[in-house]
Amino acid sequence: MGYAAARGPLQCAIGWVAAAWLMLALALPAAAQTAAKAAPAAKPARTVLVMGDSLSAGYGLAASQGWVSLTADRVATTKPGWRVVNASISGETTAGGASRIDGEIKRNKPAVVVIELGANDGLRGLPLAQSRANLDRMIRASKAAGAKVLLIGMRMPPNLGREYTQGFSDNFAALAKQHGIAFVPFLLEPIALDRNAFQDDNLHPVANAQPKLRDHVWTQLAPLLQ
Repeated sequence: MGYAAARGPLQCAIGWVAAAWLMLALALPAAAQTAAKAAPAAKPARTVLVMGDSLSAGYGLAASQGWVSLTADRVATTKPGWRVVNASISGETTAGGASRIDGEIKRNKPAVVVIELGANDGLRGLPLAQSRANLDRMIRASKAAGAKVLLIGMRMPPNLGREYTQGFSDNFAALAKQHGIAFVPFLLEPIALDRNAFQDDNLHPVANAQPKLRDHVWTQLAPLLQ
C-alpha cells in the first residue's frame, strides 16, 4: 500500500487523537475548578498578641528561651490553628503600650491579647492613676476589637513604700475585676523567692526559670484558646 492509499485512514486516526487531546485539555481546567471548590480554604491562624516589657521580650536570653517563645512552641504543638506574636519591648511602660495598641491590633488582628506591662512604671515611681488609665485603654481597645484579654500583674519591692506598692498591685486586680478578664496577679510568683532564678541584675529571670513562667501564665491563657 502506498502513502496515498494509507492517507485516508491515517488522517482519520490523527483526527481522533487530536480530538481526544482537545477533550482532555478542555476537561482539565474544569476538573481543577471542581477540586478547588471541593477543597475548603485553610482558615488563617488565630493570633495571641503579647504586649509586654523586658520580662516578656526575653531580656538577656536567646530568642528561643523566653517564656513567650516557650509558650509559642506549646501553642504550635497543642493548639492547632493558633499562633503567638510577641510585640514586647524592653523598657516599655504602660504609656508606650497604650500608644502602640491600636497599631498592633490593626496589624495582627488578635483573638487574644496578653498585657504584661507596668513594672517599668513602678520602678520609675510613675503615678498610679496614670498607669491604671493606660492599662484601661489597652484593655478597652482590645475588647473593642473583639479580642479576649489576659492581664498579667506585677508587684514592686517594699522599698517604694507600702502605700505605693499596695496601690500598684491593687491596680491590676481592680482592672481585671472591672473588665471581667482573665488575670495572673503576679508574673514572677513561681520564682520570686529564688535568687538563683534571676540574672545578676536581680530583675530579669534566667533561662532555666522561663518554663515556670510559661506554665504559670498557661493556667489562665489556655482556657482562652478555644
